[in-house]
Amino acid sequence: MKSAQDRVHPLWDEFCRDLELASSLEDLSDLRDKYLGRKKGLISRELKKLGGLSSEERSAVGQQLNQLKGQVQDAWSERQDRLKNQEREATLTQERIDVTLPGYPFPVGGIHPLRRVRREMEEISVRMGFTVVTGPEVESDYYNFEALNIPKGHPARDDQDTLYLSDTLLLRTHTSPVQIRTMEKQKPPIRIVVPGRVFRRDAVDATHSPMFHQMEGLVVDEGITLADLKGTLEVFLRELFSSETRVRFRPSFFPFVEPGAEVDISCIFCDGEGCRVCKGSGWIEIMGAGMVHPRVFQMVGYDSERYTGFAWGMGIDRIAILKYQVDDLRLFFENDIRFLGQF
Repeated sequence: MKSAQDRVHPLWDEFCRDLELASSLEDLSDLRDKYLGRKKGLISRELKKLGGLSSEERSAVGQQLNQLKGQVQDAWSERQDRLKNQEREATLTQERIDVTLPGYPFPVGGIHPLRRVRREMEEISVRMGFTVVTGPEVESDYYNFEALNIPKGHPARDDQDTLYLSDTLLLRTHTSPVQIRTMEKQKPPIRIVVPGRVFRRDAVDATHSPMFHQMEGLVVDEGITLADLKGTLEVFLRELFSSETRVRFRPSFFPFVEPGAEVDISCIFCDGEGCRVCKGSGWIEIMGAGMVHPRVFQMVGYDSERYTGFAWGMGIDRIAILKYQVDDLRLFFENDIRFLGQF
């Protein structure tokens, strides 16, 4: 860079020394201003002096300065490219990603256990030919009680059990009102399941909550019998728990069915041998069911001599407690990530 043929002007040697000291693009920018700046650049100043020279000197010195300017620009551009490459290499080295390192754990959400059980129950029902329907959570006294053959004065209507909003409105105590609403709008045959939230005036403890979840089922058609109810529930419960699950019916009373029954399954923890969960009986109560009461059909305008049907209702929360072996209902509602993260 400093050979004899390159020393066209004393400024060239000075420029070369400054160029070697430029270690960054910022230094290089200052160097350009120093030598090539239009007003204060050293080469620009020399060019302005040409006016005071004779024509012969002006030509020779002008040619020398133009050659110097070209060399300075070429050397400056070459140095700029080298510094840019160096900075790019440094950046790539510092910011490179080691793809062999393990990734950072990233928490992802999951389906709530109650929602998971509800979906499973709905999917089983749909495979069996049922339609999933829903209804309002704020209900009238008529749909929640009267149309279901629960007369005025019945204990189920008591303020101690029901959350009333007014004299005629309340938070539904079961999902059965949707059965009435469906039968009012649709003629048989009907095959529906009704999942949803229900509300009762219960104190919060390990087995009770003022808000919980139920799923009702209703079938109405000509020639429906108690045998159809038993067969349907046996298939449903064996799909929900296991193919080895045994089902039994015990007579019981519910105002909207006749006859009514409590439905038990063989204990899923001890296989019917007797344990703490089933209190040594080998059986676990799972739901209530029965044949739809003729008076319920009368309330919706169905001919009870022509049509028969059956209905059942179970607690989704209770099913989840059994399937996941949870001993405290409150865990499902407390939003503790440590608990929910297990599902």
